[in-house]
Amino acid sequence: MARPLSRRKFMVYSLAASTLTVAAPLGCDASSAEGAEPSGAGAGGPSDVLVTGTDEEMLVLEVTAANRVVVRLPRVEVGQGITTAVAMMIAEELDARLADVDIPLAEARKEGNQYTGGSNSVSSLYDPARALAATARAKLVTAAARRWHLAPRLLRTRDTMVVAPDGRTATFGSLTAAAAVIHRPAVPAEPKPASRHRVIGRPTTRVDARDIVTGKATYAGDLTVAGAKPTVVARPPTLGGKLVSVDSRAARAMPGVHAVVRAAGGVAVVADTFHHAFRARDALRITWAPGPLAALSDDAVRARLRAAVPPLGTPLLGTRQVTGEFEFAFVSHAPMEVLTAVADVRADRAEIWFSSQTPTDARDTIASAVGLPGSKVRVHVMRGGGSFGRRLNYDAAVEAALVSKAAGRPVKLMWSRNDDIRHGRMRPASHHRIRASHAGGQVVAFTHATASVSEVFEESGFAVRGGRSGAVRAASRGGRTPRSGPLPSDSGLYNFGRVKEESGSVELAMPLGAWRSVDSGTMRTAEEIVVDEIAASLGEDAVAFRRRTLRNKAVRAVLDKVASAGHWGRALPRGRAQGVAVHEEYGSCVACLVEIDATDPDEPRVTHAVMAADVGTAVNPRGLEAQLMGTAVDGISTVLRAGLHIDRGAVREGSFADFHYARQRHAPLRFEAHIMPSTGAPGGAGELGVPAAAGAVANAYARATGTRPRRFPLTF
Repeated sequence: MARPLSRRKFMVYSLAASTLTVAAPLGCDASSAEGAEPSGAGAGGPSDVLVTGTDEEMLVLEVTAANRVVVRLPRVEVGQGITTAVAMMIAEELDARLADVDIPLAEARKEGNQYTGGSNSVSSLYDPARALAATARAKLVTAAARRWHLAPRLLRTRDTMVVAPDGRTATFGSLTAAAAVIHRPAVPAEPKPASRHRVIGRPTTRVDARDIVTGKATYAGDLTVAGAKPTVVARPPTLGGKLVSVDSRAARAMPGVHAVVRAAGGVAVVADTFHHAFRARDALRITWAPGPLAALSDDAVRARLRAAVPPLGTPLLGTRQVTGEFEFAFVSHAPMEVLTAVADVRADRAEIWFSSQTPTDARDTIASAVGLPGSKVRVHVMRGGGSFGRRLNYDAAVEAALVSKAAGRPVKLMWSRNDDIRHGRMRPASHHRIRASHAGGQVVAFTHATASVSEVFEESGFAVRGGRSGAVRAASRGGRTPRSGPLPSDSGLYNFGRVKEESGSVELAMPLGAWRSVDSGTMRTAEEIVVDEIAASLGEDAVAFRRRTLRNKAVRAVLDKVASAGHWGRALPRGRAQGVAVHEEYGSCVACLVEIDATDPDEPRVTHAVMAADVGTAVNPRGLEAQLMGTAVDGISTVLRAGLHIDRGAVREGSFADFHYARQRHAPLRFEAHIMPSTGAPGGAGELGVPAAAGAVANAYARATGTRPRRFPLTF
């Protein structure tokens, strides 16, 4: 994980170029950045020009002669709106029109931090992006002052141009060459104070919204790469099943089929169209050996998890206990855009196009898989149609590269929905045992013991399909991805006395991956259910109990907001109820209140959801509202409906027809999001709302039905 970047000061470099190009280092601390010396010819002089012109480990901004502001983004856009947020940061400090800012995705670099995850993209880019733009603006103003022979302090910037007191204007593009040779601007190059923000903090429509809805936005599946033919893979009926034999004569004889080759995951068919490829795949006659889990089903998995939970120990003398055991099923990421990768592997080089949250790791793994040095593998990062952690892994890209090498031609490989649900990564199943001890109206001890499934890797199995290095390896084994701070149960979200957490695991040869909010999505959901039950045991209102036991004023504030906006405690008809939960992570906090109609306990529906979040400076409140809405749907889905069954070593579900993620008819009839005002540094938001939403839904269902839900999803 990269070292934290100082929020106070770091060097911004000017890159040697014919247009104004500036860069700020990413993933380094302030001491090394401030003490850095430009390399090459400028190293010994006063100039801060970085003459190498490299953008490794850099966030790079260029002003082009066409008056475009271009920032090559070392993160991936998967629908979370990071390109919009960064464009807003740049437009704010440059005084540029948002429409003049382009945010292309950087391809995989040789080094540096290109990790998109842990809800840290906005927080990690906020200072570098603003410093870049502020430096560029200062140089452009200085260039205009020299051209017009005016004092720089008299000039202003707006709408991607510099404006003189007499009304003269010069576009940034017309000044870019002159600004490129300015090493020391004549005006301050500091980012604006929050009081002067006109773009940051303003609800803004996504910069790519029109392209998305009109089909102009390009995804991996839209690419046309010379010679790349549609490709699909026949996969075993069980997880980890092995190919014994294949008769491909009928498939090879079918029209439009170019090649049938063995692949790590099964047998690949390369054809003129995906229709031809799927037809030929279905014509293959394959004998499979069962996978290592062929004798395993849900009941056995649950039993092994239950046995792996560490003991809670002896409760404190003189205390009363509130306990609960909770089970969470496996869950597929199921992004709307299925996994697709285009690969062109030659004897001496390879080129890959796909959407990746970890492109540098992916490049190194692909290079190893096809037997090339990393310097000979080029990875183009494409936008992704959703991820939720799925694109941390790069299974499809590694497989596409291997198929391309075996077939001796470029391929466009697609994992169907069925492929990804039955053979792709999934959130680990887990079992939780919680005990809260209270005396005299106070919780004096809180113990949470858990066990989750962790992945056993095989060199010839899942490992070859990607996801073994760094944060991805930890996430796929059920571990935690990099975070901005400890989990609430580690630091003590509530004043619950002695807080203890223990964990165990059950190792299985199945493909796991970090799912949105990772551990917190299950751990904090279970904890918030128990918090409700503690309040009931003490005869207290659930909101009032949280208010008096929460440590953080900001968490109390978001709780108060949803309680007020959602009219907590209002009378509801029989079978309907409210639920509430809170969460704190990534330097941010959130509360959620929902109302549920469980008149039919087998078909519950959340009718109203209210969320409030404090994420520090919210760069784009509209984008944050969308993130919160998405986490509400995730909470509704994983608590009420969506999970995967393991049935004799196979995933039973295969599409949205049986993987019951929330549809429009399951979404709240009313949703409202409240963004708490703040001028603090931005925190994380993309995963923040999942635990609070899930906990609130579970608590609302418990109140509406008079039950104590323990196994999720409830309709599993």
